[in-house]
Amino acid sequence: MSAPPLEVAPRADEYDGAARLSTGELRIEVRVTLRSVFEPIDGHLHWYGRIATNQTLTDSCTSGTSVALTIGTSSATGRITDVDPWGRFRISGTGRPPF
Repeated sequence: MSAPPLEVAPRADEYDGAARLSTGELRIEVRVTLRSVFEPIDGHLHWYGRIATNQTLTDSCTSGTSVALTIGTSSATGRITDVDPWGRFRISGTGRPPF
């Protein structure tokens, strides 16, 4: 007798999908890959990840830009930091993540 196939549920501390990024007058749809982790040293939840290459984002934002990231009805404030060799911005924030 064989076991039924296992279904893998998405992890609550990870998100990979569509999001809306806002800063100033800029409002764009982006694709993000995010993770969150509780840091016991400072007692805060930290979330971080990458934003897929997006020419509008590249033309409009620089490292250090503060943004709002919205996924569904949940939103969080984060900061765009470095750009990797593939043109993806890194984003990070502290507190409740937008997923």
